[in-house]
Amino acid sequence: MEQQPEIGILTFGGPAEQSRRRKFVELLRKCPIPDDELLLNLGLFLTPQTLSRVLFMDFLYRQILPVQGVIIEFGCRWGQNLSLFSSLRGIYEPYNRLRKIVGLDTFAGLSGVSPKDGDRMKAGAYAVSPQYEDFLQRVLDMQEQESPLPHLKKYEVIKGDAAVGIREYLSRHPETVVAMAYFDMDIYEPTVQCLRAIKDRLTLGSVVGFDEANDPACPGETLALSEVFGLGNIALSRFPYNSRASYLTIK
Repeated sequence: MEQQPEIGILTFGGPAEQSRRRKFVELLRKCPIPDDELLLNLGLFLTPQTLSRVLFMDFLYRQILPVQGVIIEFGCRWGQNLSLFSSLRGIYEPYNRLRKIVGLDTFAGLSGVSPKDGDRMKAGAYAVSPQYEDFLQRVLDMQEQESPLPHLKKYEVIKGDAAVGIREYLSRHPETVVAMAYFDMDIYEPTVQCLRAIKDRLTLGSVVGFDEANDPACPGETLALSEVFGLGNIALSRFPYNSRASYLTIK
């Protein structure tokens, strides 16, 4: 496994946690499990924090099973959620060829940071390794091969400004209904633009998830949500096993 370049992200744990996580990563890198069993045992390295996010994505997916439409993630970064959604589709509705999964990201870190985002969000933070989107495409290809209908490509990764990318996508696919949208762009400007772009593509029962709503470190996401939907018009719910993430259901 190649050493990744240092990439700036916002963390909240102290030195002891950071040291412990580095040791845990070293165990992963030196894992003696044979290659043909490694994928079967990845749960060995799931911390409670990571597992809680997996459970949250599973929870969100189950909410939209009766809802027609695609899944779109704004700010997919390394693509873990896209991969999870692909696996969950393979479990819950393996023959639903219309449940397309779309991910949008600059793959170059935050862009468009403004005073509305406070002083902790920095331009270029949350970047990824060079050409990472190509690696992600290969992973998602493998995920599709593990489920029925592998001959149909049911995902799309869009690189660049998400506000531009989503409008171009909707122009190419005017039939699009959004069953689930997940926002993890951290900052105001792209979030508000993308919320506006998809608002009239949501239907009753659609779910919109947020990674940083009500988070003082990332105030822009809440400001965007308030501007587009109005906090008094929605019920913003939290998942009991992951305190940071939240979601609303269109009713």
